[in-house]
Amino acid sequence: MAILATRPRQGVTAGQGLQKMVRIGLMTSPKSLLHRRELMAGLGAAALLPIWPAIGSAQGRAALALQAKADAVALRPGAPETPVWSLAGSEMRFKRGDTVEVTLANELPQPVALNWRGLDGAASVESLTARAPLAAGVKETLQLPLRHAGTLLCDLTLLGDGQARPSRARALVVRESETVAVDRDEVFLVEDWRLRPDGSAIAPGLDPKDAATVLTANGRLSLDITVRTNERIRIRFINGCQRSVIAAKIENIDVRVMAIDGQPSEPFQARNGALVLPPGGRVDGFIDVTAPAGTTATILVHDGKEARPIGRLIVSGDPPVRAAPLSPAPPLPSNGLPARLDLKGATRAELALGGPQGDWVPPASFAATAAPAVRTKAGRTVVLALNNRGATPTVFHLHGHHFRLLDRLDDGWKPFWLDTLAIEPGQTQRIAFAAEYAGRWLIESVATDWAAPRLVRWYSVE
Repeated sequence: MAILATRPRQGVTAGQGLQKMVRIGLMTSPKSLLHRRELMAGLGAAALLPIWPAIGSAQGRAALALQAKADAVALRPGAPETPVWSLAGSEMRFKRGDTVEVTLANELPQPVALNWRGLDGAASVESLTARAPLAAGVKETLQLPLRHAGTLLCDLTLLGDGQARPSRARALVVRESETVAVDRDEVFLVEDWRLRPDGSAIAPGLDPKDAATVLTANGRLSLDITVRTNERIRIRFINGCQRSVIAAKIENIDVRVMAIDGQPSEPFQARNGALVLPPGGRVDGFIDVTAPAGTTATILVHDGKEARPIGRLIVSGDPPVRAAPLSPAPPLPSNGLPARLDLKGATRAELALGGPQGDWVPPASFAATAAPAVRTKAGRTVVLALNNRGATPTVFHLHGHHFRLLDRLDDGWKPFWLDTLAIEPGQTQRIAFAAEYAGRWLIESVATDWAAPRLVRWYSVE
């Protein structure tokens, strides 16, 4: 499940409420999702000259240089920084319609493969199916077409299991071509780390044993966001954790959900300001600051074990941005995904997750010569039944396309798009997507356990 809006019972602490949200969010049942009338509530027009001006629809060209290299991050107060790997480079903010020329230099002692989350229709940059891993000491250039506006994620997780060091993720922001009524646009990227007693970090796919868990926001142990009264902030919440489903909550602040996994949703209020995100999940929330100057709201993240303060929203003493709060924002501009899906004529398949690996393989062993999990024609609807046969929750990620989460009877779907879904043990969830883009695309599966292997298959759109 990508997001959840559930108010904790009276008398339940914030930490207990978030823990319950993580547990319920994994169930991904229709009962745990918002009813449509809740999603439709509160739509209205905003009157505001935004900080992001309207941008022409003509395509632009931009350049981005990335280096997969050794890095370090401060994970222990007062102690030396912990060696990790990262994707170094300039800020990744572009606009819809841009084609970005990405130059990637691999300065690590092992091959790397970029993993793009939310990038639809870019078959030529798809790692493993279209591009071989980049060898150590080698540089390559690729063209990145940004068809959709939204919040995307780029990381090195495909080949990250069992390596010498864990790696950091990078947010990729693609702005809308149209006017969006916000004063500021912030990224809040949560990542988790497992630290040995000597301070070294353990890569995923290895047994962490007694390693301590550390969470960071934008690479910091605590991130402060300073705001002004009556200001509207767009916060792009991203779960960059390796395996953990998280619940994020800003105490005493209302969050209006505007997009999920990089695609606009019907706006709705997240109850109690809480969101549940699977690993790789993204939620764009609008926050209208109504608190007076001097107010501080703690940002809590629950990783399924405990709630941890990871940042603060601080209302400064500067004068209010405007005399009164803004009206509720209208929906974000559509990216053009289809309004309806033809389920009757769909290509259908069942994928078993968890349990015996079967046709699932580690990314390092992947070969596109194996039979695809699904083969379909461009323009067809694909319906997948995802059956988690494992003993722990499993996270499913679809490359190349976004999907709808279907109702139990296949008679409709939830009013938002996803590319990542967490499924409880013994549960089956059905999803559907329009196979719009020809190519060979990856499917990922990983259990919510630090030591669990990341596994992949692929599907073909012809």
